[in-house]
Amino acid sequence: MQKSRLDPSESIPFSCENCIKKDFSALSALGSEDLGKISHAKSCSHFKKGEVLMQEGSRPTGVYCIHNGKVKLSKMGTEGKDQILRFANDGDILGYRSLLSGETLSATIQALDDTHACFIPKAALFDMIETNPKFSLDLMKMACHELGEAGKIITNLAQKTVKERLAEVLLIIHKTFGENPEGQLDIALTREEIANMVGTATESVIRLLSEFKDQGYIELKGRRIKILDAQELAIVGNVED
Repeated sequence: MQKSRLDPSESIPFSCENCIKKDFSALSALGSEDLGKISHAKSCSHFKKGEVLMQEGSRPTGVYCIHNGKVKLSKMGTEGKDQILRFANDGDILGYRSLLSGETLSATIQALDDTHACFIPKAALFDMIETNPKFSLDLMKMACHELGEAGKIITNLAQKTVKERLAEVLLIIHKTFGENPEGQLDIALTREEIANMVGTATESVIRLLSEFKDQGYIELKGRRIKILDAQELAIVGNVED
């Protein structure tokens, strides 16, 4: 686990009670007393772009809750090529499924930009699980949702064309991160990173992005992508509402 020291100038609230990001996670089920226990047990870290929060194959000793930033979860393929499974951002809790099952981490969690995250030790998390049924249920719901999404990825890789998968990935990125003030996707991914999520060669992604641009579905400016016609992309990607 690679961790950077927290810059004192960065404003991460010490108290989980005062953190608005908890409202986007399972921590919202905890009352003031339980949040106080989490605050006392947690430690906060700053990760620069490219740094690893958790490494695939390692055994987690706790979980990370993303306070601010963007991360990717990727798995190493048989040929040594990363397959991006999904993205995560503010409020997401990471590493809990492996912690609960006693398994090693099935994916590497890596910062896509400067990221602040709070580490909650195993003992503190398990204490909340044992004493708070609502929190336990929310974790179960999260785990089931992630399993469902993983099943979709497997199905898409097997049944959808590269063009369909790329259109769907662009919509997933848009849903996950939203837009910046210029209306572009609020994350600048390399063409290789997009290809790793689609499960194809970088050259294919470059060609298809150019095709989408010519058809008026998207606008390209360097790494930045602006979706102009989400409805048409959904049709291309065979994405259900």
